[in-house]
Amino acid sequence: MSPSLPEPLPLSVLSGGLSAAEVQQQRARYGPNILTPANQHRLLNIIRSIVVEPMFVLLVFTAGVYFIIGSYTEAWVLLMATAVVAGISLYQEARSDRALQALQQLTQPRARVRRGGKEAEIAAEEVVVDDVLLVSEGEQVVADGLLLEAHDLQADESFLTGESMPVTKTADGEQQLFAGSSVSSGAAVARVTQVGRGTRLGHIGGLIEQVTPPPTPLQQQVSAFVRRMALVGAVAFVLVWGYNWWDSGSLVHGLLHGLTLAMSILPEEIPVALSSFMALGAWRLLQQRIITKQPQTVEALGSATVIGVDKTGTLTQNRMALTQLYCPGEAAPLPFQEGLPLAPRYARLLKTAMWASEPQPFDPMEQALHRAYGQSTAHEERPNFHLVHEYPLGGQPPMMTHVFGDAAGHRLVACKGAAEGIIDRCTLPADVRAAALAALQQLAATGLRVLGVASCPVPPPQYPPSQEDFAWEFEGLVCFTDPPKLNSAAVLQQFYTAGLQVKMITGDNALTAQAIAREVGLRHSEAVLTGTEVLALDTNALRRRVCEVDLYARMFPEAKLRVIEALKANGEVVAMTGDGVNDGPALKAAHIGVAMGQRGTELARQAAALVLVDDDLSGMVTAISFGRKIYDNLKKAVQYIIAIHIPLILTVLVPSLLAWQYPVLLGPVHVIFLELLMGPTCSIVFENEPIEAGTMQRPPRPATTSFLQLKELGLSIAQGLVVAAGVLGMAGYALAQGYSEPLTRTLTFTTLVLANVLLTIVSRSRQHTLLTTLRYHNPLLPAMLGLTLLLLALCLYVPALQHLFQLQPLTWPQLAACAGVAALSTGWFEGYKALTRSDIIRNPAPEHSTTVGIG
Repeated sequence: MSPSLPEPLPLSVLSGGLSAAEVQQQRARYGPNILTPANQHRLLNIIRSIVVEPMFVLLVFTAGVYFIIGSYTEAWVLLMATAVVAGISLYQEARSDRALQALQQLTQPRARVRRGGKEAEIAAEEVVVDDVLLVSEGEQVVADGLLLEAHDLQADESFLTGESMPVTKTADGEQQLFAGSSVSSGAAVARVTQVGRGTRLGHIGGLIEQVTPPPTPLQQQVSAFVRRMALVGAVAFVLVWGYNWWDSGSLVHGLLHGLTLAMSILPEEIPVALSSFMALGAWRLLQQRIITKQPQTVEALGSATVIGVDKTGTLTQNRMALTQLYCPGEAAPLPFQEGLPLAPRYARLLKTAMWASEPQPFDPMEQALHRAYGQSTAHEERPNFHLVHEYPLGGQPPMMTHVFGDAAGHRLVACKGAAEGIIDRCTLPADVRAAALAALQQLAATGLRVLGVASCPVPPPQYPPSQEDFAWEFEGLVCFTDPPKLNSAAVLQQFYTAGLQVKMITGDNALTAQAIAREVGLRHSEAVLTGTEVLALDTNALRRRVCEVDLYARMFPEAKLRVIEALKANGEVVAMTGDGVNDGPALKAAHIGVAMGQRGTELARQAAALVLVDDDLSGMVTAISFGRKIYDNLKKAVQYIIAIHIPLILTVLVPSLLAWQYPVLLGPVHVIFLELLMGPTCSIVFENEPIEAGTMQRPPRPATTSFLQLKELGLSIAQGLVVAAGVLGMAGYALAQGYSEPLTRTLTFTTLVLANVLLTIVSRSRQHTLLTTLRYHNPLLPAMLGLTLLLLALCLYVPALQHLFQLQPLTWPQLAACAGVAALSTGWFEGYKALTRSDIIRNPAPEHSTTVGIG
């Protein structure tokens, strides 16, 4: 049942909008314009997620066992360690949550309202009942409202009706606009009747707000990996508990040893690192004035293989200047200079082009036409006429028509659009038509933006159903310069250097598109596909053609969408830029839709996954480099975790299984000590690592690859096994020398901690040696490593900690021996990197092609 409408305010009030006092009154009465209330229990939810983590449960359970057997010191220490682990997790989760909240605030839609007699732009949630809401083409409707004015209004209400076609709206006193819809064409003024949960969208559950994106492939892979390791840990726990119970006859002894092994196996740092890296990566992009709508987008950025770019405003400056005029029958175009009088034919052409534009122009070309008309005419006619009817941009090639009338009943009918389409729709002698097409080719080949202009001198009594049904008379061509941005050629070269393909997709004609493509250095600009040709190709033929063609002209929404889908079907990861209503489907379909923050429509920004605040395509280079850096750093962090967990597991397991003289060298306190070091190192230190040299000179990684596959983890496993051999070798040496259990444990534990320090350092790069990585700027790394060494020293030389960890002080020779073993067991990797890097330099890989074969 539809909600009842509140009593309307007097029209005299609505004409100027609400006052500040009335806004407060309406907000207090109806509440804010939000579908779902802000989660007031985010902190509690974070805490709840932490206390159910397996590591937290294991620590609490182990502390309980210590309490039962009367080992109160160990029990309290484990509880304190549990609090520290929970505190670190809480800090990381809260930090990520704050970053996501900031992003969500920035990606909320804006609204234009009339208040206190002035137009204002406000956040959507600040709209109140009885606000005068102003919406136009490309904007999202943020509240339900009764239409007061409608100008050629069409709204996309597919989320309500399921119908893909826009709905025509009129201000008949009954029709409404609904929150969640978007304006496909035209403009409207509406009185807000419902906000928030009272809207039609709110009554169907606010489904759009509540949609949770599905997990990405990487998230699924990490979850599966952690589940497998948890299962391994559970089986190992049962086996070790049973074995030690049978071997020692002590149920509690076996239980503690099994719990220690389970804690050493569980890689609980990996999912925390994944969520932290993605959320903080999105936050870091925000600092570069790039808004990421979902943190998952960061993952896709690193594997993008194709960039689809619009021309106008993306590669060009979108600063249209009228430079040439052509009238039929003339030998050559006339250069236009502002302020100089025009011959009657050219003045008529310019006036017709102006009438074919919006009365309040926002498009740069229409602004240029109004400005040129105002400077060149001797008789200003605009105040005498008002818009009485219009036909929105449509057709293939596209055109638009405006009908103006004055008080005496005179009507002016003017249209403009794609030049070849306007010429075809006019009845022209063959020679005049040929000359016009030749002039069009000549002008477009120089990179000018060319529009055809026509008029209907004798309007029909009734408006025809289609603008193409008027009897059009060709007035001529108007031409604009829109020079490329100064950095466009450099940006495209950076894309190419990074191994990406670039596809220019524009609504301009082929000749203009080719001229600009040559200026900005687009590769393979000789071959062009038009929108009509795209739709004419079958699916398989189009998949083949998109591999060969990089320039697309006279494109419209359906054609753009088919190109995107064909590229995706070929296995490409597609990023697509756009700013208009017509770009919405392509932005939504691309893996990474990229909208412009300043000149982009609200519809484009809402459809996109990424928003370039400064409208600068170089932001995509930054975004891709960040995506690659974040993925690489996450990969390093996970490889480090795998490598350090292996010696930890084997140092707990091997002495017991091989029935060494001292079967329990590491207990729960030693494992949790190392866990407290590994967690921040993994998710804080590695996240802060800078981008490595050469990252943007290599091809994108295939989207199907995972660093959790055995092939990718092989080197980490080898690192872990060598470190384990060194640590266990030190323990075996101590046993052979007849050292006491505390000294053997101390030598083993110290070697493992120092190996962790050195493993962190060598894991900063998989290609570059210490000579390069030591120059990387990351202040968190020395801070974390210094803290590790300080804590180790306290454990060795503070009596209370010696007793807790069952350690004893080491002499300088003994410390040197531990450091030497740690250096040998980790340092070999530096030699491996040096050898493999020199081999790559001597035998470079063949040039990579990002195009995936069909089949």
